[in-house]
Amino acid sequence: MTEDVTVQRGESLSSQKLSQGERHELIAMGLLSTLGHVTAPETVRRPTGHVSVVSGGISAESVLNEAKEYGAAFSRGLRVELGDYTLLFISGTASVNEAGETVHKGDFRAQCWRTYRNITTLLDSEGASWRDVVKCTCYLRDIERDYKDFNEVRTAFFDWLELDPLPASVGIQARLCREDLLVEIEALAIIRE
Repeated sequence: MTEDVTVQRGESLSSQKLSQGERHELIAMGLLSTLGHVTAPETVRRPTGHVSVVSGGISAESVLNEAKEYGAAFSRGLRVELGDYTLLFISGTASVNEAGETVHKGDFRAQCWRTYRNITTLLDSEGASWRDVVKCTCYLRDIERDYKDFNEVRTAFFDWLELDPLPASVGIQARLCREDLLVEIEALAIIRE
């Protein structure tokens, strides 16, 4: 059973049909009033003396668009400043172009190279490089079929960059957000100001 919701704020509730369970949870979180109206968020209260971390979004519109442009709710990356150090969290990035379209459909190796190009450009937008990357999480749609090719491309790319040491890495088989994407990589970089 679903109920209509009056959307005054928070247009991301555009489906406007909620199950009883969703309605219950949204009311408990304070997002909806008991009448079904979207409420304004309360001011986030911080403990006395708490200092917030400075953060900001990372983008590289010359190679890939912002995810929110095609309805996804995440940043391409996030910059977090911690004293003399800055952490760059690069979201899962794939073979997507500046229009948000998948490129190199069916060509696993080309998708790997485009993914590395996109991440390289995101890092560069923050004055960082692959030498600053400490960890990668690599998602492959079919790890048994594609891992050999993935490892060859990754090795060639890192050899070309003369990386030493190499970033820590993990490979995971996963269903990706689009059927035509075969690989997605997220990265963590640390730079010192």
